[in-house]
Amino acid sequence: MNIHEYQAKEILRKYGVTVPNGKVAYTAQEAIEAAQALAGPVYVVKSQIHAGGRGKGTFMQASAGDKGGVRVVKGIDDVGTNAGQMLGATLVTHQTGPDGKEVKRVYIEEGCDIARELYLSILVDRACSRIIFMASTEGGMDIEEVAAHTPEKIITVDIDPASGFSGFHGRKLAFALGLEGKQVSKAVQFMTAMYKCFLETDAAMVEINPLVVTGEGDIIALDCKMNFDDNALFRHPEIEELRDEDEENPAELEAAKHSLNYIKLDGKIGCMVNGAGLAMATMDIIKLYGGEPANFLDVGGGATKERVTTAFKLILSDPNVEGILVNIFGGIMRCDVIAEGVIAAAREVSLNVPLVVRLEGTNVDLGKKILSESGLPIVSADNLADAAEKVVKAVKEAA
Repeated sequence: MNIHEYQAKEILRKYGVTVPNGKVAYTAQEAIEAAQALAGPVYVVKSQIHAGGRGKGTFMQASAGDKGGVRVVKGIDDVGTNAGQMLGATLVTHQTGPDGKEVKRVYIEEGCDIARELYLSILVDRACSRIIFMASTEGGMDIEEVAAHTPEKIITVDIDPASGFSGFHGRKLAFALGLEGKQVSKAVQFMTAMYKCFLETDAAMVEINPLVVTGEGDIIALDCKMNFDDNALFRHPEIEELRDEDEENPAELEAAKHSLNYIKLDGKIGCMVNGAGLAMATMDIIKLYGGEPANFLDVGGGATKERVTTAFKLILSDPNVEGILVNIFGGIMRCDVIAEGVIAAAREVSLNVPLVVRLEGTNVDLGKKILSESGLPIVSADNLADAAEKVVKAVKEAA
């Protein structure tokens, strides 16, 4: 689950991480009132959407101006003007896609005397099965660009889960970032608080970009991105309350209500599979045969007919879908239940795209019989490779 920058900073602040003072606003008037409560005369007006690259982004509406989604302004009146331009406008960044995201709130923050911009993040590294700190002197840039062009400027330090984060970890990172004198002890204190926050909130990532050194030598999180492990949210109702459903894909939200694991992708072939590993293998083999998957959808091992019907509707709610592949290996999940759900959904939504079904496992013969007697134009496949080849071919022929 993702949250907004201002929400992430409030969480960090509670753990003792230094962040600039700021206030969220939903109208231009609220933005002015927020600025009046902060130290000026320099302020920063920040669009709040769940996407990076806001400062370099562009608004679809000419009335929103061409200064990007993060603007440094001088004076309270300029705060109100720029907030008014942003609110209600659609911001497009390299992470939003061409459709962009509507700005429904802005964050008004005090200006900062920036001497240096650095990068710092914490995440779980699957390669070493540990939490790692990742740091770079190239703050303010996308870390992907740094990794691609100057990977030697990325420093990583992994943390032994038995002993946790220690001062020597922080000093190693601080020295690698070129910090000196009192900056080192401030950085160690900053990182210790950041690590505690990461652990206790069950975060999946905490990214501070940029981490700035001020003219007075203070260490401050000027921007922050946080996301959390969905499976741990039951332990953190106060964090779950921060969810902004307007920022999430409607189909993915609907899927979650029915205990379905659904992620929209950019391809044309919808997938319905039981089991995450089998779903990934299905997407891989679709690509192998020249197609592109339109989604990841795992109906789970104990799905009901109703859940399968909902899953089918979710796939077809994507206008990009030009064909569907159902791939079920029945263990706990029975093939006849899947067949009944597919047929019920296909009839309810008036299926008009090619449908290929591969069934194997419990009650497979009954499932195939139900499909063959349905009277629907369903193509049966013998195995996964056969299914992928048939659905890719059917989509190309229908184009």
